[in-house]
Amino acid sequence: MKGPVTKNSTIGEIYSTAVGHDAINRILLQLGISEKWVTNPFVSGLRFGTILRLAGKRIPPSMGDAVLSLINAESENDFKADGEMTHTWWKEAVFYQIYPSSFCDGNGDGTGDIKGITSKLDYLRDLGVGALWLSPVYDSPWDDNGYDIRDYRKILPAFGTMEDFDELLREVHARGMRLIMDLVVNHTSDEHAWFREALADPGSKYRSYYFFRPGNGGGKAPNNWTSFFSGSAWNYYPEQDLWALHLFSQKQMDLNWEEPAVRDDVVRMVNWWLDKGVDGFRMDVINYISKEPGLPDGDEAVGGMMGYMGIEKYFYGPKLHEYLRELHEKAFAPHGAFSVGETPGIGRRMAQLVTAQERGELDMIFSFDHLESPGHKRFDDYRYDLNYYRDFITDWMLHYGSSCRMSLFYNNHDNPRMISKIDPDPARHAMIAVLLAVMQFTLRGTPFVYQGDEMGLANVDFHSIDEITDVESRNLYAELTQERGMSAQEAFATILAGTRDHTRQPLPWNYGNGAIDPPAHLRQKPLADVTEAYRWLIAFRKAHKESLIYGEFRPLIRRKGVFVYERSGADGTFVVECNLSDRERKTGFDPGGYTPVFIRSGAKQITDGSADLRLPAMLVPYEVRIWDRGQTSAAHP
Repeated sequence: MKGPVTKNSTIGEIYSTAVGHDAINRILLQLGISEKWVTNPFVSGLRFGTILRLAGKRIPPSMGDAVLSLINAESENDFKADGEMTHTWWKEAVFYQIYPSSFCDGNGDGTGDIKGITSKLDYLRDLGVGALWLSPVYDSPWDDNGYDIRDYRKILPAFGTMEDFDELLREVHARGMRLIMDLVVNHTSDEHAWFREALADPGSKYRSYYFFRPGNGGGKAPNNWTSFFSGSAWNYYPEQDLWALHLFSQKQMDLNWEEPAVRDDVVRMVNWWLDKGVDGFRMDVINYISKEPGLPDGDEAVGGMMGYMGIEKYFYGPKLHEYLRELHEKAFAPHGAFSVGETPGIGRRMAQLVTAQERGELDMIFSFDHLESPGHKRFDDYRYDLNYYRDFITDWMLHYGSSCRMSLFYNNHDNPRMISKIDPDPARHAMIAVLLAVMQFTLRGTPFVYQGDEMGLANVDFHSIDEITDVESRNLYAELTQERGMSAQEAFATILAGTRDHTRQPLPWNYGNGAIDPPAHLRQKPLADVTEAYRWLIAFRKAHKESLIYGEFRPLIRRKGVFVYERSGADGTFVVECNLSDRERKTGFDPGGYTPVFIRSGAKQITDGSADLRLPAMLVPYEVRIWDRGQTSAAHP
C-alpha cells in the first residue's frame, strides 16, 4: 500500500507490507495462533485499531504502535520475485558447518584444531560436501566460544597458526571444495585494540566505534534494553561514569555502524580475507548492525513476548539495507564472494528484501522461525511438531521467489539437536535423522549440514550445571535460580532443554586418538546407516540438479502427519513421501507408474532402486520414500 499505515488501516493492508507480514506472523507464532486467523476475509477487512481493542491484554496498544513504527520506517519494498533462476556454485553446493573446538583434535590436547579439520577433508569430500563453513578461529578471549573476537587477522593459538589455516585453505581448494569464514562484526571483544583504546582515551577516534552513553539518572543504564545472555545490555564504567552497549555477553561490545570509519575498517578486514582466497562469509547476527537513532527504550509488551527488551529497535534497523549494500559493493562483489546472513527475527517477506538477487545485499539468510513450534521458545521442554515444519517450508517454497534462495537446515552451534526435540526415544533417532536428511536434500534450497548431523547425533544427557560451559546457559541458570525463584532442579531442566552445549561436544572420532576422553555420558556413537544415507542423498541431489536443485516444487498431500511433494525438472520427476509422525500413516499417494529409489523403513534402508520391491501401503513411524516417475532420467547414484 502507499502512504503510512495507521490504526485505521485494515489488517489486510498492514499484512500486505513486508514488515507488517513478518511482524504479525511473529506475534502469531509466539501466541501459537495460525496465520489463517488474519488471512480470512472477515479479519482481513477489520481495522488494526479494532483488532487491538478486541485482543485486549494479549496485544497491548503499545505493541501495535511498535508494529506500525517498524512498518512505516521501511521505505524499500521492491524486488523481483520471479524470473529465470541463475545457476551458481553456492546454490548447488552442500555446506557443512564446522565448530572448530569440537570437530577434530589434530594434536591430542583435547581441543579441536585446524590440523584436525585438514585431516578430515577427504571424509567431507567423500560425503559429498561442496563447501565448509568455519565457525570463528580468530584470536579471542573465548568468553563466547570465539564469537568475541580480539583480533580479526590472527588465529587463536589453541587452533594453530595462520600457516595452518593457509594450508587448510589450499587443501580445501585442491579437493574442489570452498571455504567460508564466520564474520562477526556486530560486536568485538572488549579486549580488541579498538575497544581498549576507546575506553582508555576519551579523545581517541575509537570512542565513536562503540556505543558509549551517559546514564539515565539514579545509576540507571541509558535505556531498558536487555542482553541475549541475561541482564542489562549495558556495562557501567565508573571511572568515567559511562555505559557501553553489549547485546550479548559483557565482553562483546557492539560496534557503532553509524561511524563511517567502522564500516571502512570492516571492509578492509573482509577484503584482507577474501584476498587470501576465502570464498565468502557467514555473517553473525548481521541484521543487528543498524540501531534506531537515539537508542530509545524498548516496548515492555514486545520485550515480554519476545523475551528481550528493545529488540524491535535494532533487529531490522533503518539503515540495514544501506550497510549491507555498501559491504557488498566494496568487498563481496569485487571478489565474487558468497554471503549468508544470520538474521534472527527476519521472516520471509523481509528476507526477500535483503536477498533478492538484483538488490545486491546478501545472497542468502538463515531464518530461524522453523526451529521452534508455535508458542514455544528454545528453552521450553516440549516435542517439536513436524507438521509445523511442513507448513512453514511449503510457504517458503511456494512464495520466496526465483530471485531468492532459501537455506535448508535444522541444526547449528546455537541450538539443541532437532531429532531429540522431535522425539525423545533414542530408538527412533536414526529414522528421524534420515527423514530430515531426505527433506533437506530434496527441497529447493541450499542445504547446510551441521557437524554430526550425518552421524545421527542426538542431544547430550548432561547431569548437572557443572557440566555446562556455555555462557548463555550459565547466565540463564543464575537468573532462574537467583532472580526468578526456581529450584536448582527446575532451572537445570530448563537449561537442559535448550543449551547450546548439546551441539558443541566432540565428535565421536576424537575418542582413542590420544586426546583426553570426555566423561562417558558425553560420548555418542555415530550411526553408519545414517551416514550412508547422507552420502547417497547428496549424490542423488547432484545427479538430478535440474529437478532437485533448480526444479519446480509442488505439494501433493498435506494432512496430519503426512507430507508428500513433487520435484520436477529437465532431468526427472520425483515424489517424496514422508510420515512425519510417531505412528503408522497411510499417505494417500498412489505410486502407480513410479519406481521406488530410496526407502527408509524401520531397520531397512534401500537405495538400489529395486523396481520389483513390494511396499506396504502403511508407512511406519518417520518412514520416508523417494519415487521416480518412470526412472527415465540419468542413472541414480
